[in-house]
Amino acid sequence: MKNLDGAFRSLFETNMGIRAGERVLVFSDTIRPDEDASGAERERRVLLNATARQAAGYSARTYHSGTFVEFPATPASGAEPPRELWLATFGARTVAALEEAGILARLLEKSASPEEVAAATEIVLAGKDAVPEVIIALSNNSTSHTRYRALTCAGGARFASLPHFDPEMFHSSMDVDWDALAARTARLVEAVNRAEWLRVTCPNGTDMRICKIGRRAGGDDGLLTEPGSFGNLPAGEAYLAPLEGQSHGVMVIEWAPTRRLAEPLRLIVEKGEVVAIEGNDPQRARLEAKFAENANCRNIAELGIGTNEKASRPDNVLEAEKIMGTIHIALGDNSGFGGQVSAPFHEDYVFYHPTVTAILGNGSERVIIDDGRLLI
Repeated sequence: MKNLDGAFRSLFETNMGIRAGERVLVFSDTIRPDEDASGAERERRVLLNATARQAAGYSARTYHSGTFVEFPATPASGAEPPRELWLATFGARTVAALEEAGILARLLEKSASPEEVAAATEIVLAGKDAVPEVIIALSNNSTSHTRYRALTCAGGARFASLPHFDPEMFHSSMDVDWDALAARTARLVEAVNRAEWLRVTCPNGTDMRICKIGRRAGGDDGLLTEPGSFGNLPAGEAYLAPLEGQSHGVMVIEWAPTRRLAEPLRLIVEKGEVVAIEGNDPQRARLEAKFAENANCRNIAELGIGTNEKASRPDNVLEAEKIMGTIHIALGDNSGFGGQVSAPFHEDYVFYHPTVTAILGNGSERVIIDDGRLLI
């Protein structure tokens, strides 16, 4: 592998703001025997795991802390990671307390009630001295939208999520003026937060009305230096959890997380959920299987707008959703960033050349993106 010491230094010192004496945990996942991962996909997954090991090693040499944990990949992004990662993160005492309270199993199943989540938070806070200050998530499946991630941040960890990461991103979408990106993202968040509804149209036939009433947009700017902060790297997006049961329209998806679809799929959305899929790409069967497993996977979970001028590749959703002027719409879980739906699934779909119109409470409209050009 290439020497990535300079890139790791920027990651830990610029993005994470590491301080003397802080503890670092890096984790990744491995390909399960039952997964269909071959050729280029297998190479990508192996490289991701090796990059995580290399990052942990760099941290151990440079900052005198760099615990590495790996585990078999979860079934999907948004599914909870296994007990072994909880143990490495929160410590034996906290995990035992969660088990004694009968909460851990329900957290892992994503079936915990709000009261149980609150109780789990209290247990984590009581043992927060065990939680590492810096967590780097380099697993293939995202842990961003999990109770695990939310509880690490409640315990004060600064959490960077890099699912599907490719080391080449260090020299493209990670090689940005982070202060300028943060300012651009903040301006967009301000414009979005004036709206009650957002209309999204694209040349491919996508036409969605997204309900924002009562919800606040946030920004992911890559500067994860405050206790409890969380974001993706590469960063660069404004995002929100739409109000459940309201959004409607048609989504025409042309890309899965790591490939172009053989044929676009039309997702019909009513009352905030996907009610039908049209088209013949294998992604249709995969989505319908997820919907059959858990109806909450149908939920319109997120609307995001990319703000990273160095992001460019459409074949990797981690970077694609940050491309400046794109939008992405996610299905499934949104319980970790202002929504009310919990599901063992969260998957983003990126749309190109969108026009986004903010509809204010008084009925006035403002175009904030025109054919992929930010107008803020």
